Amino acid sequence: MDQAKTGRFIAARRKELGLTQRQLAEKLSISDKTVSKWECGGGLPEVGLMLPLCGELGVSVNELLAGRRVEETEYKEQAEANMMDLVRQNQENKKRMALSVICGSVTVVAVCALVIIASFLPLPVAVRGAVLVLALVTAVAGIGGAAVLDAGAGWFQCSACGALFVPTMAEYVKGYHTFTRRKLTCPECGKRGMCRHRVVF
Repeated sequence: MDQAKTGRFIAARRKELGLTQRQLAEKLSISDKTVSKWECGGGLPEVGLMLPLCGELGVSVNELLAGRRVEETEYKEQAEANMMDLVRQNQENKKRMALSVICGSVTVVAVCALVIIASFLPLPVAVRGAVLVLALVTAVAGIGGAAVLDAGAGWFQCSACGALFVPTMAEYVKGYHTFTRRKLTCPECGKRGMCRHRVVF
């Protein structure tokens, strides 16, 4: 699925209907920033908004996901292609999540091993310091890699309005978190809360 193509299609249909981003947003009870994000290819509308958006634009979900008008003769074929795209995207998200867990686990084991080596083996002071620096570098690189993989795997769902969104890396890193939730600010409603990590669309 090409988010940029879908975004251009949304913008084109909105303009054909003579609507501004604000007017379309008001019809859907969302912010005009959300419409702008879609049109710039920054994300797809969440599942709960797809049907209302399609209704306002006068298009089918297939056409929205394809980013173009779909003829009746190719409707079934396009529906299958869109479904396969969603399945592939969900599989990629699951792989990223698994890699994130593996990366985090390997990092913890490696850092613990390096700290134990530096603490209990009779090493010269310079070597001990080098091992501790290596442990620190390993921790930063491993946790950073795990965070990048985790942030790119799926979306976060606002606990207040249910919107799906992808946070910026800066907000992701700063947010307090548990295994499945992270404290983030929703770009839709502006409320800050513990947002659930959703890997599958």
